[in-house]
Amino acid sequence: MNADDHRYVQPHNAKEAMTVIQRLFNKYRNAPLTNELLSYHNNLIYRLQSDIKQAAQQEGNPDLLKELNSMTDVMRSWTNLKLTGHPFHGKLRHFKLVTDDGPRFKRQVHKIHQGSSHRASRH
Repeated sequence: MNADDHRYVQPHNAKEAMTVIQRLFNKYRNAPLTNELLSYHNNLIYRLQSDIKQAAQQEGNPDLLKELNSMTDVMRSWTNLKLTGHPFHGKLRHFKLVTDDGPRFKRQVHKIHQGSSHRASRH
């Protein structure tokens, strides 16, 4: 084997391929839209709908096909949002869209009257 054989990731099944694409999508989801990024993104969508979908059908897992379709829909909606200039709020997690609902506030926990397991939080 030469050095080029180790350069690319070779997934062994459809779920592993979807995980790789999900990880790649989450890396570039907030990047500014360029022609190169759009063609790369469309290539990933094409790969999801062609050979990865065929592999999922051969595996005979209907849940995986549903996840693949929802993942493709999210990626297509990213394209529409980016082309119209809107920001994309959310990311792919377990092949589904997860949105950030808002800011998370930290809670400082302190003991009141030194109770053993009773803790209270001041907001």
